[in-house]
Amino acid sequence: MYWYLAILPKSIYGEEETLKLGHEHGHDGEYELSGIRLGVVTALNLTITVAEVLGGLLSGSLALLSDALHNLGDSAAIVTSWVAHRIAGRPHSREKTYGYKRAEVLAALFNALVLFGLSFFLIGEAYRRFRNPEPIQGSLMLTVAIVGLGGNLSSVYLLKRDSKRNMNIRSSYLHLLSDSISSVGVILGGVAIGLWNILWIDPLITVLISLYILRETWHIIKETVDILMQASPRIDYEELKKAVESVGGVKNLHHVHLWRSDERSVYFEGHVDVEDMRVCDAQRIIGDIQEILQKRFGIGHATIQVESDRCEDKEIVKTKHKE
Repeated sequence: MYWYLAILPKSIYGEEETLKLGHEHGHDGEYELSGIRLGVVTALNLTITVAEVLGGLLSGSLALLSDALHNLGDSAAIVTSWVAHRIAGRPHSREKTYGYKRAEVLAALFNALVLFGLSFFLIGEAYRRFRNPEPIQGSLMLTVAIVGLGGNLSSVYLLKRDSKRNMNIRSSYLHLLSDSISSVGVILGGVAIGLWNILWIDPLITVLISLYILRETWHIIKETVDILMQASPRIDYEELKKAVESVGGVKNLHHVHLWRSDERSVYFEGHVDVEDMRVCDAQRIIGDIQEILQKRFGIGHATIQVESDRCEDKEIVKTKHKE
């Protein structure tokens, strides 16, 4: 779920440059610094994951195992984001004219589906524990959870500065904060088990964490499938039509298509009905439209077909096709 925010931010308006870890702006120092910090955070999260898996198996705590899954998600988010970002940066070719931008989307979808399945497995195990409680070593569970909380807080501290400058880093930072809250929940569960032997609190915490993971991963799956199916981004078509038709010489905008190749790159193609004019004047209109699309709607790739009363259908989106 965490790479959804790291790789697939919910806002697509005007964020294209800020989502590239400063690389496109030539701030190599910032990019390397973020890379080092992400590497340290990944190492911390993987260490916490291993500790919680071992602690969960030895203590019999499902809550620790579910929190380990939580932390594994963060590690996957950071690693996937970095690797897919590197792949997506490969140059275009004749075979792949759009490049490798959807490497990030495919990686996000794959990881989300894996976490989705594991969450259901943990909920099933929690149900079994509710019916047949098993002994849990509350002291070991508490110790490992405290170590996990310390690691999460360290990760939050490492990313705090970069999170103020970069949306990608900020998303990971916010989810590490949520990990810290999960660890606090496991700590409270360990205290309750140690003091009062309330065994049912362990599967309860497991269910709560798993439900949170399911909710977040569902958003990932929906968003990635939308991108792969070339669903339109969240843009007001009527506002876009009004903006384009405000350009001098434009009579009508129709047959518009909007889609994304990844979470940042919005593509546009459409037909523009203009008055009878010279080619050089039409080029000026195309330039003005592209500027409007870029500045007001965050559309960086626009293909505009200029015509004069060529299409009979003037709808902004063509919904019917001839058989």
